[in-house]
Amino acid sequence: MIIRSTTILCVRKPNGVAMGCDGQVTVGTTIMKSNAKKLRKMHNNEVLAGFAGATADAFTLFEKFDAKLEEYRGNLTRAAVELAKDWRTDRVLRRLEALLTVANREHSFIISGTGDVVEPEDGVMAIGSGGSYALAAARALVAHTSLEPKHIVEHAMGIAAAIDIYTNQNIIIEELTI
Repeated sequence: MIIRSTTILCVRKPNGVAMGCDGQVTVGTTIMKSNAKKLRKMHNNEVLAGFAGATADAFTLFEKFDAKLEEYRGNLTRAAVELAKDWRTDRVLRRLEALLTVANREHSFIISGTGDVVEPEDGVMAIGSGGSYALAAARALVAHTSLEPKHIVEHAMGIAAAIDIYTNQNIIIEELTI
């Protein structure tokens, strides 16, 4: 059975970017941990990265992405594209079951093992089982409030946790201000 981690939300506005995760890790329908940290700051605290999917796979991807950031001197776009290329073409990496969200002060991307590097057009992106709920809530909050990215992430993740059984209320948020 695969240990899975779920729900990452990233919100970008002109004054900054915030990324949040819930703390739940599951095996099947059993909660194994409720306070996992599924996101981190990388490259001298200039990049946020979060994962959803198989936990061991995600940690491997964090290491690979961190190495790409170092190789390309913090160029987020180049590091994301090169990781996606490696992920898709490498026999071992392409079996990894996870998604990454990454962001710096200029860009936000979702990176997948199929070679996708997707930048959201509205500055809001989410992954994981509760991602659709968090995404919908965040888009509504962005459109109809003047809340800061951190507060939008906090409220939207709370909404997702109230709906999705694989997302809990133990929310961790990291942010980069502009």
